[in-house]
Amino acid sequence: MPRHGMMIDGRRVDVAATFDVTDPATGDTVGSVANATLGDLDRAVAWARYTAGLALPMKVLQDNNEGRIEMHRKPLGVVGSITPWNFPVMIAVWHILPALRTGNTVVIKPSPYTPIATVRLVEIMNEVLPAGVVNIVTSDDREDNIGAAMSSHPGIRKMVFTGSTATGKRVMAGAAETMKRLTLELGGNDAGIVLPDVDPDEIAEGLFWGGFNNSGQTCAAMKRLYVHEDVYDEVCEALAAYAATVPVGNGEDEGSALGPINNQMQFDKVKRLVDDAKSTGRVLLGGAPGAGLFFPPTPIADLSPDALLVREEQFGPVLPIIRYSDIDEAIAQANNSENGLGGSVWSRDVEKAKAVGARLQCGSVWINKHGAIQPNIPFGGVKSSGFGVEFGEEGLAEYTDIQILYC
Repeated sequence: MPRHGMMIDGRRVDVAATFDVTDPATGDTVGSVANATLGDLDRAVAWARYTAGLALPMKVLQDNNEGRIEMHRKPLGVVGSITPWNFPVMIAVWHILPALRTGNTVVIKPSPYTPIATVRLVEIMNEVLPAGVVNIVTSDDREDNIGAAMSSHPGIRKMVFTGSTATGKRVMAGAAETMKRLTLELGGNDAGIVLPDVDPDEIAEGLFWGGFNNSGQTCAAMKRLYVHEDVYDEVCEALAAYAATVPVGNGEDEGSALGPINNQMQFDKVKRLVDDAKSTGRVLLGGAPGAGLFFPPTPIADLSPDALLVREEQFGPVLPIIRYSDIDEAIAQANNSENGLGGSVWSRDVEKAKAVGARLQCGSVWINKHGAIQPNIPFGGVKSSGFGVEFGEEGLAEYTDIQILYC
Protein backbone atom coordinates (compact mmCIF):
# COMPACT_ATOMS: atom_id res chain seq x y z
CA MET A 1 0.00 0.00 0.00
CA PRO A 2 1.48 3.42 -0.94
CA ARG A 3 2.81 5.45 1.96
CA HIS A 4 2.88 9.24 1.67
CA GLY A 5 5.12 11.53 3.71
CA MET A 6 4.96 15.27 4.31
CA MET A 7 7.00 18.01 2.60
CA ILE A 8 8.87 20.26 5.01
CA ASP A 9 11.70 22.58 3.91
CA GLY A 10 11.80 20.95 0.49
CA ARG A 11 12.33 17.43 1.81
CA ARG A 12 10.02 14.48 2.25
CA VAL A 13 9.44 13.75 5.93
CA ASP A 14 8.31 10.32 7.06
CA VAL A 15 7.11 9.67 10.59
CA ALA A 16 6.27 6.48 12.43
CA ALA A 17 2.60 7.31 12.95
CA THR A 18 0.31 7.14 9.92
CA PHE A 19 -3.38 7.03 9.11
CA ASP A 20 -5.21 5.28 6.28
CA VAL A 21 -7.14 6.94 3.46
CA THR A 22 -10.10 5.15 1.87
CA ASP A 23 -11.85 5.41 -1.49
CA PRO A 24 -15.49 6.38 -0.79
CA ALA A 25 -16.63 4.62 -3.96
CA THR A 26 -15.28 1.21 -2.93
CA GLY A 27 -14.38 1.46 0.75
CA ASP A 28 -10.88 0.21 -0.08
CA THR A 29 -7.79 1.66 1.59
CA VAL A 30 -5.79 3.49 -1.08
CA GLY A 31 -2.79 4.59 0.94
CA SER A 32 -1.39 5.70 4.28
CA VAL A 33 -0.34 9.22 5.15
CA ALA A 34 1.99 10.65 7.78
CA ASN A 35 0.26 11.75 10.99
CA ALA A 36 1.95 14.99 12.02
CA THR A 37 2.86 16.08 15.54
CA LEU A 38 2.99 19.63 16.86
CA GLY A 39 6.75 19.45 16.47
CA ASP A 40 6.35 18.72 12.75
CA LEU A 41 4.16 21.81 12.46
CA ASP A 42 6.76 23.96 14.24
CA ARG A 43 9.45 22.79 11.82
CA ALA A 44 7.22 23.53 8.82
CA VAL A 45 6.56 27.07 10.04
CA ALA A 46 10.30 27.79 10.96
CA TRP A 47 11.67 27.32 7.32
CA ALA A 48 8.87 28.90 5.53
CA ARG A 49 10.03 32.57 5.40
CA TYR A 50 12.20 32.14 2.30
CA THR A 51 10.33 34.67 0.15
CA ALA A 52 8.68 36.69 2.90
CA GLY A 53 10.87 39.74 2.25
CA LEU A 54 9.62 40.26 -1.31
CA ALA A 55 7.66 43.46 -2.02
CA LEU A 56 4.99 44.23 -4.62
CA PRO A 57 5.03 47.35 -6.84
CA MET A 58 3.86 50.46 -5.03
CA LYS A 59 0.94 52.74 -5.99
CA VAL A 60 1.20 56.53 -5.96
CA LEU A 61 -1.81 57.95 -4.11
CA GLN A 62 -0.76 61.59 -4.30
CA ASP A 63 2.03 63.47 -6.04
CA ASN A 64 1.58 67.25 -6.01
CA ASN A 65 2.86 70.39 -4.33
CA GLU A 66 1.56 69.09 -1.01
CA GLY A 67 3.80 66.05 -1.21
CA ARG A 68 3.98 62.49 -2.48
CA ILE A 69 2.17 59.58 -0.85
CA GLU A 70 2.93 56.00 -1.82
CA MET A 71 1.10 52.81 -0.93
CA HIS A 72 3.24 49.71 -0.70
CA ARG A 73 1.89 46.19 -0.35
CA LYS A 74 4.20 43.89 1.55
CA PRO A 75 4.01 40.13 2.12
CA LEU A 76 2.66 38.93 5.44
CA GLY A 77 5.11 36.08 5.96
CA VAL A 78 3.85 32.56 6.61
CA VAL A 79 0.32 31.73 5.45
CA GLY A 80 -1.47 28.76 6.99
CA SER A 81 -3.95 26.96 4.75
CA ILE A 82 -6.57 24.39 5.76
CA THR A 83 -8.45 22.82 2.86
CA PRO A 84 -11.65 20.71 2.74
CA TRP A 85 -12.28 17.27 1.28
CA ASN A 86 -14.59 18.16 -1.60
CA PHE A 87 -12.03 19.72 -4.01
CA PRO A 88 -8.64 18.81 -2.49
CA VAL A 89 -6.38 19.96 -5.34
CA MET A 90 -8.35 22.87 -6.77
CA ILE A 91 -8.90 24.62 -3.43
CA ALA A 92 -5.27 23.99 -2.45
CA VAL A 93 -4.23 25.82 -5.62
CA TRP A 94 -6.65 28.66 -4.77
CA HIS A 95 -4.92 29.06 -1.41
CA ILE A 96 -1.30 28.57 -2.43
CA LEU A 97 -0.97 30.59 -5.64
CA PRO A 98 -2.06 34.03 -4.35
CA ALA A 99 0.09 33.52 -1.26
CA LEU A 100 3.16 32.86 -3.41
CA ARG A 101 2.29 35.60 -5.90
CA THR A 102 2.36 38.16 -3.09
CA GLY A 103 5.65 36.93 -1.69
CA ASN A 104 4.47 34.75 1.18
CA THR A 105 5.26 31.18 2.08
CA VAL A 106 2.76 28.45 2.91
CA VAL A 107 2.09 25.65 5.35
CA ILE A 108 -0.93 23.70 4.14
CA LYS A 109 -2.94 21.05 5.93
CA PRO A 110 -5.38 19.04 3.78
CA SER A 111 -8.46 17.24 5.02
CA PRO A 112 -7.66 13.80 6.46
CA TYR A 113 -10.30 12.38 4.09
CA THR A 114 -8.46 13.49 0.92
CA PRO A 115 -4.78 14.23 1.65
CA ILE A 116 -3.01 12.15 -1.01
CA ALA A 117 -3.66 14.36 -4.05
CA THR A 118 -2.63 17.47 -2.11
CA VAL A 119 0.58 15.78 -0.92
CA ARG A 120 1.43 14.94 -4.52
CA LEU A 121 0.68 18.53 -5.62
CA VAL A 122 3.09 19.93 -3.06
CA GLU A 123 5.73 17.34 -3.99
CA ILE A 124 5.55 18.54 -7.60
CA MET A 125 5.76 22.18 -6.54
CA ASN A 126 8.87 21.41 -4.52
CA GLU A 127 10.61 20.14 -7.65
CA VAL A 128 10.89 23.76 -8.84
CA LEU A 129 10.35 26.01 -5.82
CA PRO A 130 13.06 26.93 -3.30
CA ALA A 131 13.07 24.72 -0.22
CA GLY A 132 10.60 25.79 2.44
CA VAL A 133 8.34 27.94 0.26
CA VAL A 134 5.45 25.44 0.25
CA ASN A 135 5.21 22.89 3.05
CA ILE A 136 2.52 20.33 3.86
CA VAL A 137 1.60 18.69 7.14
CA THR A 138 -0.97 15.90 7.34
CA SER A 139 -2.98 14.78 10.33
CA ASP A 140 -6.05 12.68 11.13
CA ASP A 141 -7.13 15.31 13.70
CA ARG A 142 -7.80 12.68 16.34
CA GLU A 143 -4.99 13.44 18.77
CA ASP A 144 -2.86 16.60 18.47
CA ASN A 145 -5.17 18.98 16.60
CA ILE A 146 -2.81 20.35 14.00
CA GLY A 147 -5.48 22.63 12.51
CA ALA A 148 -6.14 24.29 15.86
CA ALA A 149 -2.40 24.61 16.47
CA MET A 150 -1.98 26.35 13.12
CA SER A 151 -4.69 28.86 13.97
CA SER A 152 -2.92 29.87 17.17
CA HIS A 153 0.70 29.45 16.03
CA PRO A 154 2.70 32.67 16.58
CA GLY A 155 4.80 32.04 13.46
CA ILE A 156 1.79 32.11 11.11
CA ARG A 157 0.57 35.58 10.07
CA LYS A 158 -2.58 34.61 8.15
CA MET A 159 -5.00 31.70 8.01
CA VAL A 160 -7.05 30.89 4.94
CA PHE A 161 -9.72 28.27 5.53
CA THR A 162 -12.42 26.72 3.36
CA GLY A 163 -14.94 24.53 5.16
CA SER A 164 -17.83 24.48 7.57
CA THR A 165 -19.00 27.50 9.53
CA ALA A 166 -18.54 25.64 12.82
CA THR A 167 -14.88 24.90 12.10
CA GLY A 168 -14.38 28.40 10.71
CA LYS A 169 -15.48 29.86 14.04
CA ARG A 170 -12.84 27.73 15.79
CA VAL A 171 -10.18 28.92 13.35
CA MET A 172 -11.24 32.50 14.03
CA ALA A 173 -11.12 32.01 17.78
CA GLY A 174 -7.68 30.42 17.61
CA ALA A 175 -6.37 33.25 15.45
CA ALA A 176 -7.56 35.99 17.82
CA GLU A 177 -4.67 35.79 20.30
CA THR A 178 -2.03 36.50 17.64
CA MET A 179 -4.25 38.90 15.59
CA LYS A 180 -3.91 36.86 12.41
CA ARG A 181 -5.33 37.96 9.12
CA LEU A 182 -8.18 35.68 8.03
CA THR A 183 -9.90 34.62 4.86
CA LEU A 184 -12.81 32.32 5.68
CA GLU A 185 -14.95 30.74 2.95
CA LEU A 186 -17.53 28.88 4.98
CA GLY A 187 -20.80 27.03 4.62
CA GLY A 188 -23.61 28.07 2.34
CA ASN A 189 -27.29 27.29 2.12
CA ASP A 190 -27.76 28.93 -1.26
CA ALA A 191 -31.27 29.66 -2.47
CA GLY A 192 -32.50 29.67 -6.05
CA ILE A 193 -35.69 31.54 -6.98
CA VAL A 194 -37.63 30.57 -10.10
CA LEU A 195 -39.90 33.30 -11.50
CA PRO A 196 -43.19 32.40 -13.22
CA ASP A 197 -42.08 33.32 -16.76
CA VAL A 198 -39.58 30.46 -17.20
CA ASP A 199 -39.72 27.53 -19.59
CA PRO A 200 -39.29 24.56 -17.20
CA ASP A 201 -37.68 22.35 -19.84
CA GLU A 202 -35.14 25.04 -20.72
CA ILE A 203 -33.93 25.54 -17.16
CA ALA A 204 -34.05 21.93 -15.91
CA GLU A 205 -30.44 21.12 -16.83
CA GLY A 206 -29.11 24.31 -15.25
CA LEU A 207 -31.15 23.76 -12.10
CA PHE A 208 -29.86 20.22 -11.79
CA TRP A 209 -26.17 21.04 -12.08
CA GLY A 210 -26.60 24.11 -9.90
CA GLY A 211 -27.77 21.86 -7.09
CA PHE A 212 -26.14 18.49 -7.79
CA ASN A 213 -22.68 19.30 -9.15
CA ASN A 214 -20.11 17.09 -7.35
CA SER A 215 -23.11 15.27 -5.84
CA GLY A 216 -24.08 18.48 -4.05
CA GLN A 217 -20.78 18.56 -2.18
CA THR A 218 -20.01 22.15 -3.13
CA CYS A 219 -20.09 25.20 -0.87
CA ALA A 220 -21.78 27.33 -3.52
CA ALA A 221 -24.24 24.70 -4.70
CA MET A 222 -27.92 25.56 -4.81
CA LYS A 223 -29.31 23.94 -1.68
CA ARG A 224 -32.86 25.37 -1.63
CA LEU A 225 -35.15 26.00 -4.61
CA TYR A 226 -38.16 28.32 -4.43
CA VAL A 227 -40.52 27.95 -7.42
CA HIS A 228 -43.55 30.11 -8.26
CA GLU A 229 -46.85 28.27 -8.05
CA ASP A 230 -47.68 28.95 -11.72
CA VAL A 231 -44.81 26.74 -12.92
CA TYR A 232 -44.19 24.67 -9.81
CA ASP A 233 -45.47 21.30 -11.00
CA GLU A 234 -43.86 21.67 -14.43
CA VAL A 235 -40.46 22.59 -12.94
CA CYS A 236 -40.61 19.63 -10.55
CA GLU A 237 -41.44 17.29 -13.42
CA ALA A 238 -38.74 18.63 -15.73
CA LEU A 239 -36.06 18.57 -13.02
CA ALA A 240 -36.87 14.98 -12.04
CA ALA A 241 -36.87 13.90 -15.68
CA TYR A 242 -33.43 15.37 -16.27
CA ALA A 243 -32.05 13.94 -13.00
CA ALA A 244 -33.14 10.47 -14.10
CA THR A 245 -30.73 10.67 -17.06
CA VAL A 246 -27.60 11.37 -15.01
CA PRO A 247 -25.49 8.24 -14.27
CA VAL A 248 -24.08 7.73 -10.78
CA GLY A 249 -21.06 5.50 -10.14
CA ASN A 250 -17.38 5.15 -9.40
CA GLY A 251 -15.42 8.15 -10.62
CA GLU A 252 -12.90 5.83 -12.29
CA ASP A 253 -15.69 4.76 -14.66
CA GLU A 254 -15.81 7.16 -17.60
CA GLY A 255 -19.58 6.69 -17.80
CA SER A 256 -20.19 8.12 -14.33
CA ALA A 257 -21.25 11.74 -13.97
CA LEU A 258 -21.73 11.77 -10.19
CA GLY A 259 -19.93 9.83 -7.48
CA PRO A 260 -20.47 8.88 -3.84
CA ILE A 261 -20.69 11.02 -0.73
CA ASN A 262 -17.16 11.48 0.56
CA ASN A 263 -17.39 10.02 4.06
CA GLN A 264 -19.68 8.22 6.48
CA MET A 265 -20.34 11.23 8.70
CA GLN A 266 -21.60 13.30 5.76
CA PHE A 267 -23.58 10.34 4.40
CA ASP A 268 -25.34 9.92 7.74
CA LYS A 269 -26.27 13.61 7.79
CA VAL A 270 -27.75 13.47 4.30
CA LYS A 271 -29.72 10.34 5.14
CA ARG A 272 -31.06 11.91 8.34
CA LEU A 273 -32.30 14.98 6.49
CA VAL A 274 -33.87 12.91 3.71
CA ASP A 275 -35.62 10.61 6.19
CA ASP A 276 -37.06 13.64 7.95
CA ALA A 277 -38.15 15.25 4.66
CA LYS A 278 -39.95 12.09 3.54
CA SER A 279 -42.48 12.53 6.34
CA THR A 280 -43.82 15.79 4.91
CA GLY A 281 -42.45 16.10 1.37
CA ARG A 282 -42.83 14.29 -1.95
CA VAL A 283 -39.74 12.45 -3.20
CA LEU A 284 -39.55 13.00 -6.95
CA LEU A 285 -36.62 10.67 -7.54
CA GLY A 286 -34.17 8.65 -5.48
CA GLY A 287 -34.66 8.99 -1.75
CA ALA A 288 -33.02 5.70 -0.73
CA PRO A 289 -29.26 5.18 -0.29
CA GLY A 290 -27.41 2.82 -2.57
CA ALA A 291 -24.51 0.55 -1.74
CA GLY A 292 -21.71 1.93 0.39
CA LEU A 293 -21.65 5.73 0.38
CA PHE A 294 -23.64 6.21 -2.82
CA PHE A 295 -26.80 8.30 -2.63
CA PRO A 296 -28.83 9.00 -5.79
CA PRO A 297 -29.87 12.52 -6.81
CA THR A 298 -32.96 13.24 -4.73
CA PRO A 299 -35.19 16.25 -5.42
CA ILE A 300 -37.93 16.52 -2.78
CA ALA A 301 -41.02 18.67 -3.45
CA ASP A 302 -43.81 20.15 -1.31
CA LEU A 303 -41.62 20.97 1.68
CA SER A 304 -42.43 23.80 4.06
CA PRO A 305 -39.93 26.61 4.69
CA ASP A 306 -39.26 25.30 8.19
CA ALA A 307 -38.39 21.72 7.18
CA LEU A 308 -35.00 20.53 8.44
CA LEU A 309 -33.81 19.95 4.89
CA VAL A 310 -34.56 23.60 4.09
CA ARG A 311 -33.04 25.08 7.25
CA GLU A 312 -29.85 22.98 7.36
CA GLU A 313 -27.10 22.79 4.75
CA GLN A 314 -27.27 19.21 3.44
CA PHE A 315 -24.01 19.23 1.42
CA GLY A 316 -25.12 16.23 -0.58
CA PRO A 317 -27.21 15.14 -3.60
CA VAL A 318 -30.57 16.31 -2.23
CA LEU A 319 -32.57 19.41 -3.18
CA PRO A 320 -35.68 20.69 -1.37
CA ILE A 321 -38.25 22.45 -3.58
CA ILE A 322 -40.60 24.99 -1.98
CA ARG A 323 -43.69 26.50 -3.60
CA TYR A 324 -44.29 30.26 -3.33
CA SER A 325 -46.96 32.66 -4.59
CA ASP A 326 -45.54 36.09 -3.74
CA ILE A 327 -42.03 37.21 -4.72
CA ASP A 328 -41.55 39.24 -1.54
CA GLU A 329 -42.34 36.09 0.43
CA ALA A 330 -39.80 34.07 -1.59
CA ILE A 331 -37.06 36.67 -1.08
CA ALA A 332 -37.77 36.81 2.64
CA GLN A 333 -37.54 33.02 2.90
CA ALA A 334 -34.35 32.94 0.85
CA ASN A 335 -32.79 35.52 3.19
CA ASN A 336 -34.01 33.72 6.31
CA SER A 337 -30.71 31.93 6.81
CA GLU A 338 -27.56 32.53 8.82
CA ASN A 339 -25.62 31.82 5.62
CA GLY A 340 -25.07 34.14 2.69
CA LEU A 341 -22.66 32.64 0.18
CA GLY A 342 -24.57 32.62 -3.12
CA GLY A 343 -28.00 32.76 -4.68
CA SER A 344 -29.64 32.63 -8.10
CA VAL A 345 -32.70 33.90 -9.96
CA TRP A 346 -34.21 32.14 -12.97
CA SER A 347 -36.27 34.13 -15.47
CA ARG A 348 -36.61 35.05 -19.16
CA ASP A 349 -36.52 38.70 -18.10
CA VAL A 350 -32.91 39.39 -17.09
CA GLU A 351 -33.63 42.88 -15.75
CA LYS A 352 -36.43 41.57 -13.53
CA ALA A 353 -34.14 38.77 -12.33
CA LYS A 354 -31.37 41.30 -11.52
CA ALA A 355 -33.81 43.34 -9.46
CA VAL A 356 -34.73 40.27 -7.44
CA GLY A 357 -31.09 39.23 -7.13
CA ALA A 358 -30.11 42.62 -5.73
CA ARG A 359 -32.40 41.95 -2.76
CA LEU A 360 -30.73 38.65 -1.85
CA GLN A 361 -28.36 38.71 1.14
CA CYS A 362 -25.40 36.85 -0.33
CA GLY A 363 -21.96 37.47 -1.76
CA SER A 364 -22.67 36.28 -5.32
CA VAL A 365 -25.87 36.17 -7.37
CA TRP A 366 -26.20 34.30 -10.64
CA ILE A 367 -28.91 34.80 -13.26
CA ASN A 368 -30.15 31.59 -14.95
CA LYS A 369 -27.23 29.59 -13.57
CA HIS A 370 -25.78 28.82 -10.16
CA GLY A 371 -22.30 28.39 -8.70
CA ALA A 372 -20.15 29.60 -11.59
CA ILE A 373 -16.95 31.23 -10.29
CA GLN A 374 -13.99 32.78 -12.11
CA PRO A 375 -10.41 33.40 -10.94
CA ASN A 376 -10.59 37.06 -12.02
CA ILE A 377 -13.81 37.80 -10.10
CA PRO A 378 -13.88 38.20 -6.27
CA PHE A 379 -15.76 35.44 -4.46
CA GLY A 380 -16.83 35.38 -0.83
CA GLY A 381 -19.79 35.31 1.51
CA VAL A 382 -21.68 37.47 3.96
CA LYS A 383 -23.23 36.69 7.35
CA SER A 384 -22.01 33.29 8.65
CA SER A 385 -20.64 32.27 5.27
CA GLY A 386 -17.38 33.97 6.19
CA PHE A 387 -15.52 37.13 5.32
CA GLY A 388 -12.74 38.18 3.05
CA VAL A 389 -12.69 37.22 -0.61
CA GLU A 390 -10.74 34.98 -2.93
CA PHE A 391 -9.83 35.64 -6.58
CA GLY A 392 -9.32 38.87 -8.46
CA GLU A 393 -7.22 41.80 -7.29
CA GLU A 394 -9.29 42.00 -4.12
CA GLY A 395 -8.43 38.42 -3.20
CA LEU A 396 -4.75 38.90 -3.96
CA ALA A 397 -4.58 41.98 -1.76
CA GLU A 398 -5.76 39.98 1.24
CA TYR A 399 -2.36 38.28 1.38
CA THR A 400 -0.54 41.58 1.99
CA ASP A 401 -0.01 44.31 4.56
CA ILE A 402 -0.39 47.93 3.48
CA GLN A 403 2.37 50.41 4.29
CA ILE A 404 1.85 54.09 3.45
CA LEU A 405 4.90 56.28 2.89
CA TYR A 406 4.54 60.06 3.17
CA CYS A 407 7.43 61.56 1.21
